[in-house]
Amino acid sequence: MHNFQRLTHMTTNALRRNGSKGQAGDKVFSGAALGAGILILVTLLAVAVFLFIQALPTFTADPAMVTGGEGFGRYIFPIVVGTVIAAGIALLIATPVGIAVALFISHYAPRRLAAGLGYVIDLLAAIPSVIYGAWGYLVLAPALVPSFAWLAENLGFIPIFAGPASQTGKTIFTAGIVLAVMVLPIITSLSREIFLQTPKLHEEAALALGSTRWEMITMSVLPFARPGIISAVMLGLGRALGETMAVALVLSTGGMIPSLIKSGNQTIAAEIALNFPEAFGLRLSELIAAGLVLFVITLVVNLIARAIIARHKDFSGAN
Repeated sequence: MHNFQRLTHMTTNALRRNGSKGQAGDKVFSGAALGAGILILVTLLAVAVFLFIQALPTFTADPAMVTGGEGFGRYIFPIVVGTVIAAGIALLIATPVGIAVALFISHYAPRRLAAGLGYVIDLLAAIPSVIYGAWGYLVLAPALVPSFAWLAENLGFIPIFAGPASQTGKTIFTAGIVLAVMVLPIITSLSREIFLQTPKLHEEAALALGSTRWEMITMSVLPFARPGIISAVMLGLGRALGETMAVALVLSTGGMIPSLIKSGNQTIAAEIALNFPEAFGLRLSELIAAGLVLFVITLVVNLIARAIIARHKDFSGAN
């Protein structure tokens, strides 16, 4: 009896010591996580303040002194439109392809083939953007010239296909295709991981009720994965909006035009990259102001994505 009480006393003391250590560890981890979160917010705020202060001369300068002679708004608007067009083309191409590839890897392909395809897709994300730009400049652009000529000849009555088509293929449409290839690994990899997390009970229940594999995917997998797909697309959009070197190599810049197969248009990131090395004074402030606009656009896109996810998460299979 005495030995049992002694053992109980020793066990209780050991648990108290372990509990104290555990509480201390929890406090340390909680403080570190809180500090990391605050550091991110402070860094984001510091970047925004720096951009605003450096861009302030552009906002207060005489409009006639700004590039174009009509003020910063008229200067930045065509570039913003070009940025949105290039990113939109990229998402229109990459989103359905990425989701389809992710579904094939996760639910249709044999295990060995799925593993190989997964490695290839992940490898695409590791290729530097300048390589994509060189590929677009040397291979893709010349290959698209006959297609652009056909579009201008047969569908030229549509403003986005109005001719004369570019003889070099270095257009905003080509830039959009290159961006689509660059964001495809992001959308595919994230979507694949989300699809694989679908509860097996949901899938097996749908199949047990007589659903085909495609019906099971539409009823169980896609509703569950909807917030994750939106997150993947928004992450790809962020990459497309900020891409610099690939667009700078592929796109023959110019004024804003509606046609996608003529040389012209520009993106914010490429505008900054091409002009920053030689910029000084007010011109440097203009480029930093353009960077501030891109910063705001990216922030707004992420806020919209979070709102969409919050709106649809209650209807996903995750809950």
